[in-house]
Amino acid sequence: MVSTTVHLLRHGEVHNPQGILYGRSPGYHLSRLGNRMAERVAEQIGHRDIVHVAASPLERAQETAAPLAQALDLPVGSDPRLIESENVFQGETFTRGGLLRSPKKWKHLRNPFEPSWGEPYREIATRMLAAVEAARVVAEGHEAVLVSHQLPIWTTRLHLEGKRYVHDPRKRQCTLCSVTSLVYEGPTLTRITYSEPAGDLVPAHARKAAFSAGGADEEPPAAPGVGPDAGPDDEDAR
Repeated sequence: MVSTTVHLLRHGEVHNPQGILYGRSPGYHLSRLGNRMAERVAEQIGHRDIVHVAASPLERAQETAAPLAQALDLPVGSDPRLIESENVFQGETFTRGGLLRSPKKWKHLRNPFEPSWGEPYREIATRMLAAVEAARVVAEGHEAVLVSHQLPIWTTRLHLEGKRYVHDPRKRQCTLCSVTSLVYEGPTLTRITYSEPAGDLVPAHARKAAFSAGGADEEPPAAPGVGPDAGPDDEDAR
């Protein structure tokens, strides 16, 4: 049977010194460190038999994909199915205990199984799996890279491993610029592996964070002209 691998790459560190749950908000770019992470990924896996690169339309994902695509001389496709999950807390600053001090927000926390504060896990898994299957077909016999966000990637892995969607965000194995690889024999998934090609660049405090809040010591990055960027999970500041 033909072997195909679809790599799910999480974006790098985001310039977000205020610690805002940006979710799908536009204007959130990689920090200087985040760009170094993206370049490290290109150095580490740019030699592989990758024939297809696509990313979430949000800036941080497109910018993470760019160095790898350049190394491979490939275009970066934009796939909305890879976008961050929706979240009612988007745009807010998320601090420890903050929700408990805001009774008006409690209603959004009533059902962690759905979850009630954002896009249903099952819907996230459905759209992500559709993107994965499309990439598998395009890259059949080779490899593909899809750049997405922490919660969508982790939800996909939970689904494929037959595990419950409800989980502790701190226990996700999906740090910045990590790679979750789905190995197929024909159309059948045979193996899931995980690696951190830029792991040495990830700050200790960011390793388990649900979203990325870097760049406190730098000026806001200039917009490079790539497309836009979700919950209490805002994976992405993940």
